[in-house]
Amino acid sequence: MHAYDLFSLQIRFASLMLEAQSVVALRMMGMAGMIPAHSGENCRMIEEKGPAMQRAFMAATRAAWAGKRPDQVFSAAMTPVSDRVRSNRKRLSR
Repeated sequence: MHAYDLFSLQIRFASLMLEAQSVVALRMMGMAGMIPAHSGENCRMIEEKGPAMQRAFMAATRAAWAGKRPDQVFSAAMTPVSDRVRSNRKRLSR
């Protein structure tokens, strides 16, 4: 693993953390009535966790079985979660 690989992974993780916090803030504002929220948003918030974690686990498992480095396994696990968080942020900020 090169220093660039670790730095790139840290940037991706920091981006995921910021986007996740944005989604939490948007959902809290929706619950408080500060912004318009879809009626099923609270249920959706709970229901999406299991499938997202399952996709992350499967991606990490496939990467580990393929003999990838630990940073690549972690990156594989982050990808489905990052995709879901990004789509939530875009949807909620409309």
